[in-house]
Amino acid sequence: MDAIDEQILGLLRENARRSFSELGRAVGLSTNATAARVRRLEADGIILGYTIRTGVDAPDPHGGLEVFIDVRLDASTDFDAFAERVAEIGEIVDAVHMTGPYDGLVRAFTRDTASLDRLLRRLKKECGAAQTQTRVALRSH
Repeated sequence: MDAIDEQILGLLRENARRSFSELGRAVGLSTNATAARVRRLEADGIILGYTIRTGVDAPDPHGGLEVFIDVRLDASTDFDAFAERVAEIGEIVDAVHMTGPYDGLVRAFTRDTASLDRLLRRLKKECGAAQTQTRVALRSH
């Protein structure tokens, strides 16, 4: 990734529906060159799916938190419904159905503790989580 890729990602964070020509004008490239860069960013896993997932959502060597959230669902929510809802949340990398005292385990990346707090509130308010227990990764190998 170079400075132009970073500019493109910044613009897409603001509005992921920008056209290739609009992005190109903003970064000084042709429409075709811009489209090729965006497609490469998609192929490289920098941009995933319909939602832009960049440094806020992915492992960030410059900071941020990797968190593992155990989730106990409320009685009216099954795991499939929960998984569909959390798929819309950019910070969440994975959600798996588990055995044991919790129904699921969510892996996410957040900027800071304030972002983590917003994520936990959202899981409870919008996704059917009745209880959560969060673990923060200190380092990975």
